Amino acid sequence: MTENVLFAMDARRASAALEPTIGLDLVYLDPPYGLGVEMNARSAKGEARGRRQTRSGPAAYADALPVPDLVAMLGEVAQGVVRRMNPGALFCLHMDHRAVHEAKIAMDDVFGRGAFAGEIIWAPGNGARGSGFSFTHQTILLYARTPAERRDVRWRTDHPALREPYAKTSTEMHFRHEDEQGRRYRERTVGGKTYRYYADVGRRLGSVWSDIPAMVANTPLMKEGTGYPTQKPERLLERIVLAGSDEGGTVADLMCGSGTTLVVAARLGRRFVGADASPLAISVTEARLRRAGVAFCYPDTT
Repeated sequence: MTENVLFAMDARRASAALEPTIGLDLVYLDPPYGLGVEMNARSAKGEARGRRQTRSGPAAYADALPVPDLVAMLGEVAQGVVRRMNPGALFCLHMDHRAVHEAKIAMDDVFGRGAFAGEIIWAPGNGARGSGFSFTHQTILLYARTPAERRDVRWRTDHPALREPYAKTSTEMHFRHEDEQGRRYRERTVGGKTYRYYADVGRRLGSVWSDIPAMVANTPLMKEGTGYPTQKPERLLERIVLAGSDEGGTVADLMCGSGTTLVVAARLGRRFVGADASPLAISVTEARLRRAGVAFCYPDTT
């Protein structure tokens, strides 16, 4: 595969339309969540995006499937995708509380329960709403292609994108030595072997990511905004792409929405396969890719 491709069709058809020679190294899906409503975009000043209201802009997509039907659809998409995944590839399914538990069971059926590699809890910082219990996080389920590849799935835990600074107190208490370059470090001896750890490398991120705000959180990311509902911030996808794929690999997002995954993949030296059934999503994605100077093609599926 030498070209980036964009399919104007749903994920099930797109996975079936892929050329047999195309292998996927990272798959990210951000599907509808089971809201039961129409989602609208903001295309002009004064319009509202999200659930339909009187000030809403153009329709983006219908999030109308009941949860059982939504989960069944995701299972079909995963079955089509898994056959295209390369050894060591990672599959990511981004959900919220409405259907994530049912989706987990469905993905276990497709990949095998032993292929479950973990989950990321993304706390986008929007804050609690209403009375009673609030849901202020989303979940990204991670799977290897097969249970046998669970330990070999690509997830670069030592990549700087998966590191965070040590707390000031921890640095002062534990990193008391300095090397000839002035870098602070600590040493630990295990089994007779001494290991050195540098403070400026930072510690590995855990499974809860709270350092990446949503598009409309406390500090709106207006520069990135396309007006498309449920758009994810580029930093979130940058972290996933850097950790879950290598430069030159192929990243797939078959429910690409505003095209964040595709723009990020191209910027980071990956090829991409994108798809969406929404004409507005394809239009927004195409414009975004062209502004970024990213070459792509619409494959002939006739």
